[in-house]
Amino acid sequence: MPPKIQLQHPLGKKAISMEKDKYETLKNAVLNFLMAKGESTHTEILQSITEDFKKNKVKFAGSVEWHLEWIKLDMEAKKEIKRIGKSPIKFTML
Repeated sequence: MPPKIQLQHPLGKKAISMEKDKYETLKNAVLNFLMAKGESTHTEILQSITEDFKKNKVKFAGSVEWHLEWIKLDMEAKKEIKRIGKSPIKFTML
C-alpha cells in the first residue's frame, strides 16, 4: 500500500488522507502554476494542470479536480496559499 499523507482543512474540519505521490504531484503543479501566473481562479488552475498532465503524459488515477480541491484546502490550512475576494474566488501564494 502506497504511503499516505493526512491533509488538513483550513476550518479545522475532518480532512482526508491522500497518497503521497498524488499529493506531491498536484501540489507541485499548483505551486508552479501560481509562481508563473500569479493569482488565479480554481478553473484556471485546473485547466492548466489538466493540459500540462496531458502534454507531459502524466498518469493520474482518479479525478484531478476532486484531488485538487483537497490539495488547495490543505495548502490554505498550512498558510501556503490564500483565497482572494468573492466570486470568482482567486488563489495566490503567501
